[in-house]
Amino acid sequence: MKVLVWNENRHEQKNPKVSEIYPEGIHGAIKSFLTEAGHEVTTATLDEENHGLSDHLLNQTDVLIWWGHLAHDEVKDEWVEKIQQRVLDGMGLLVLHSGHFSKIFKKLMGTSCDLKWREADDKERLWVIDPTHPIVSGLGSYIELEKEEMYGEHFDIPAPDELVFVSWFEGGEVFRSGATYKRGRGKVFYFRPGHETYPTYHNKEIQTVIKNAVQWLNVTDTNQPTYGNSEPLESISKKG
Repeated sequence: MKVLVWNENRHEQKNPKVSEIYPEGIHGAIKSFLTEAGHEVTTATLDEENHGLSDHLLNQTDVLIWWGHLAHDEVKDEWVEKIQQRVLDGMGLLVLHSGHFSKIFKKLMGTSCDLKWREADDKERLWVIDPTHPIVSGLGSYIELEKEEMYGEHFDIPAPDELVFVSWFEGGEVFRSGATYKRGRGKVFYFRPGHETYPTYHNKEIQTVIKNAVQWLNVTDTNQPTYGNSEPLESISKKG
């Protein structure tokens, strides 16, 4: 499977704590464990030419993973449009953590995607809501993270097609932290954990979720529908 990991890659340049946790960047950490899982993984970052993207690369991508935070507005609209079309055509999209405010996620959701947040070293417990879902294969009843940024309801997203995780935080909030959608022929999965100052993507259970999600997001068996003016399948009798 061909996976593209897109990362804003600004925190790694600005914050020594982040670069210490992710010396190869968040994209590099994700690439590492997905490559070990047998995928062909490419990375791209915001400040590369065309944000590291190209028509050829997108057309070859089975699943796109998206992490952004500081500079959502700097992503050029032309690439947002192209990514949206690729999702509608069947590419999978995995949106991580603060990617909830990315242009592409908001465009696909059609809502503000706003929420409550707090950076206070909350413990997070991600409860598995649907234990039959392929995304949670190999997990127990929950994933516990010692420290994470809090996201709290209300999360302004459409009702998910499937709710996979709900998080509880030490401060008392809850959050819909794993939500799936179908858009056109493609699938979208939003997965909440991953604040840049915590080693979340080094957590084996979080890696399991991402690896499972990549498999689930890969669409291989849908037909291309036809639209527009259509000839009748049967003879239409003249009436009157």
